[in-house]
Amino acid sequence: MKFLARIDIMPHTELLDPQGKTVNKNIHNIGVHDVDDIRIGKHIEITLNAESEQEARDKVETSCRKLLANIIMENYTFSLEKL
Repeated sequence: MKFLARIDIMPHTELLDPQGKTVNKNIHNIGVHDVDDIRIGKHIEITLNAESEQEARDKVETSCRKLLANIIMENYTFSLEKL
């Protein structure tokens, strides 16, 4: 079976997000006001083959923990859709 995983990776809320701070500091320059906070992360989509949904979940989990996310500094969530 083929699956599509949609993965969102964000820095831990306790950690400084320099990209988000820079964008937040300058967003008023494009006419956007009253923004309290901006945090910037990554969105990744993976199409993969697996025998079951559980196998697909295990593959995505392994990919996130070992390669895609720095679990010391980032959290991740994902959704899985059967194609």
